[in-house]
Amino acid sequence: MKLLDHKLIYFLGIGGIGMSALARYFNHYKLRVAGYDKTPTALTTELQDEDIEVHFDENAEYLEHLLSEFKKEEVLVIYTPAVPKEHAEYVYLQKHGYSIKKRAEVLGEITKQFKTIAVAGTHGKTTTSSLVAHILKTAGFNVYAFLGGITKNYNTNLLLGKPEGDNTYVVVEADEYDRSFLTLHPYIGAITSVDADHLDIYGDVKYMHESYTLFAQQVTDTLIVKKSVDNTLALSAKRYTYAVNLEADFCATNVEIREADFYFDVKSSLSSFDHAVLGIPGVHNIENATAAIAVAQLLKIDDLTIKKALQSFGGVKRRFDYHVKTKQVVYIDDYAHHPEELKAAIGAAKALYPQRKVTGIFQPHLFTRTRDFADGFAESLDMLDECILLDIYPARELPIPGITSEMLLGKMRSKHKHLVKKNEALDFLKKHDTQVLMTLGAGDIDTLVDPIEKLLKEKYNL
Repeated sequence: MKLLDHKLIYFLGIGGIGMSALARYFNHYKLRVAGYDKTPTALTTELQDEDIEVHFDENAEYLEHLLSEFKKEEVLVIYTPAVPKEHAEYVYLQKHGYSIKKRAEVLGEITKQFKTIAVAGTHGKTTTSSLVAHILKTAGFNVYAFLGGITKNYNTNLLLGKPEGDNTYVVVEADEYDRSFLTLHPYIGAITSVDADHLDIYGDVKYMHESYTLFAQQVTDTLIVKKSVDNTLALSAKRYTYAVNLEADFCATNVEIREADFYFDVKSSLSSFDHAVLGIPGVHNIENATAAIAVAQLLKIDDLTIKKALQSFGGVKRRFDYHVKTKQVVYIDDYAHHPEELKAAIGAAKALYPQRKVTGIFQPHLFTRTRDFADGFAESLDMLDECILLDIYPARELPIPGITSEMLLGKMRSKHKHLVKKNEALDFLKKHDTQVLMTLGAGDIDTLVDPIEKLLKEKYNL
């Protein structure tokens, strides 16, 4: 049965950023869409406002009642591997023989209809894929996009094109977790970074690199890789390299900051141009933009259109996301949850505000990630002038003895570090002055964003 021939699409973990994009996709085609998630969030509220049914109790009886309205073959269940196999609803669905597919498998089936542009990488894939989609939209392409964040230009993680037409592309974020990206066979593939992560799945970085190599081999036309990635992986595919200030097929040069805007030139094997302006800060984002420029030039998009899209790109929510920006105080929220991402985000803040104190509130994400990269986290967090460390957000994991935020704090060399409970963070901020404040992490630290913004505006009479 084709995906759109089902009558009910049920999601286990509907509030995830990738899952919610799929839920919106099926909802657009007037199928009944419902799902479970562990906790309410701003995103699940948006889904409910779009007439998608979301509940938060692990409840097999509710599910049984819902399914009774449909024949078994009319129901498709989509789940994320973050949902444990002992989940009561998952157990019920398996026991009664319903069709259950992983999110990545369904995304793979959808993308077979179009020419796919897939962006993979430990970091950078959300911004890069969002920027690629924005350039294509600006150029008038017929674009679908399944993104790993909420783009500010379109205020969604799903872009919908028209089903007909030859010039139709789908842009997707290719997730390496659980080897999900191996369901994709992209026309153009990009790899932004291969720093070690998800070692709870891979066990060793060598096996993670093997999966990226397999992903590269599934690209049907052209592969675009960051220069350092090309040096790390054994790649045989036709490929182009990109970099900042390094010899590559696509290279950003002469990067400079002018009043918080980033200017750069592009040296390209296809079409060089000068005086590009990127609408979001950070040298790491210049790198992401260079990958997006490579995709655009390979699709024969003209340089003026590319430059227009770069300057108008508003970025992605929770990626160096400004909430307060005044001469008195600046507040930035960022999803950074890996040592390299922290270095990039904190480094960007310190480059933009070299004369101001940068304070970061960081919530570690996962016990395994904290264990595997403890030294790297400590080194990155020491870049802050002051660090407020919250407890580890467990997500899908059980605690690991000895792996705590206190352990991480002990590895840091900074003299200005504090261990604070999440529910005490606002009180801490009330008593301490901040100049540039950052919230950092991938857990539920985002629930502090609006209260912190409100607090700062009241505290500084903004």
